[in-house]
Amino acid sequence: MKDLTILDGGMGHELAKRGAGDRDGLWSARALLEHPELVAEVHNEYIDAGARVIITNSYSTIPSYLEKGGMADRYLELTELAALIARRVADASPHPVKVAGSLPPLDVSYRPDMVPSDAASAPVYEALTDVLLPHVDLFLCETMTSAREAANAARAARKVAADAKPLWVSWSLDEAAGNGLRSGETVPAAYAAVAQFAPDTFLFNCTDPNAISAGLTELRDLTDKPIGAYPNRFHVPTGWTLDNDISTEPRDMTEAEFLDFARHWRSLGASIVGGCCGVGPDFINGLQALETVALDVREPL
Repeated sequence: MKDLTILDGGMGHELAKRGAGDRDGLWSARALLEHPELVAEVHNEYIDAGARVIITNSYSTIPSYLEKGGMADRYLELTELAALIARRVADASPHPVKVAGSLPPLDVSYRPDMVPSDAASAPVYEALTDVLLPHVDLFLCETMTSAREAANAARAARKVAADAKPLWVSWSLDEAAGNGLRSGETVPAAYAAVAQFAPDTFLFNCTDPNAISAGLTELRDLTDKPIGAYPNRFHVPTGWTLDNDISTEPRDMTEAEFLDFARHWRSLGASIVGGCCGVGPDFINGLQALETVALDVREPL
């Protein structure tokens, strides 16, 4: 059984608790400008809770979000700042901590219908990869809602960085367990779309934990590479965007329930577990007890 790697949890909600990262067009990117010390503080809290991979606070340092504040031309500057903060925190830690460079959706999250064209996506993902490359230990294509979106991010990462850094791909699943990606595509179809880029790790994130359980059951039959998960704590209604009047709905998941899910995912072969939006350091802290959980189903292929 593969050793457990603990990821960090959500950044935006933790920044909001500290008075930064409000729900507006700039979202968590605002903290990079106004309170970079709080970004470092959140990274450190996750490391103290046991995380050994932290993700750059660059999820919202993309042109489509920054243009709402008239700063689209600063997306590479802010992405690099996020990477530098994470790198400094990781290097100062007494623990071995890796930095994952986030390659996020380039428009609204959870909306496969709003994924930019391949031609529009390529130069942005390539530029993000290039600016992250000197500072991160791996690239993480995260919250990918369709096969095409994940392929665009993975293709750019491999084009710019080749095999210099590991490539992780993480999809966001439909809220109903067993329905595949938010696009409606199946897990095998999503896997096939990125297979040519030879990702080193496959995950599911920012989605319902029950959907993740179903997804991992499929994913473990497709690969012998590491697999894992980092769920969120809210439901996403149809038609939601960051700026409209539709509100996300809290998911009733306690710390104990989160650990039960994580224990089950370990039994399915997951070797990487963490949290996404709404999953904070208190949740991550409990994962250290799962490092020796035995498989109760079978070893993955």
